[in-house]
Amino acid sequence: MITVDDLTIAIENSIDSDMKLEHEEAFDLAQHVLNFFGYSNRIIDNVLEPEDRDAFYMLEDSGVLTTEREEITLYDGREWRIHYWLFKNEKIQDLINNIKPVQEEVVEETDLYKELPREAWIKHVEEDEE
Repeated sequence: MITVDDLTIAIENSIDSDMKLEHEEAFDLAQHVLNFFGYSNRIIDNVLEPEDRDAFYMLEDSGVLTTEREEITLYDGREWRIHYWLFKNEKIQDLINNIKPVQEEVVEETDLYKELPREAWIKHVEEDEE
């Protein structure tokens, strides 16, 4: 179960430092989002107004929310798509604990031949001439 405080921390830690939200703004957003979910782990997209959906897309970009869809065949044979929003619980826990993704170590490429001393080249050329 995600609490308002947990989601507030996750939101604060998910937003870029350039777009840093004040604690009160993050709290308000967390409370607003949780009001849609209640005790459920997913909600249907149709309940959202356009401005709410914008906030959900922002939280999807930051990794807090994700979407899924379900296709249902209606009685008349038509396909109906239902879109849902879900919390990404593992990502939220990482954000609460302020765990940053592991960045790959950048290995500087070097030209091995440039590191060889001049004598190595001279010796190699002399051996080929024999």
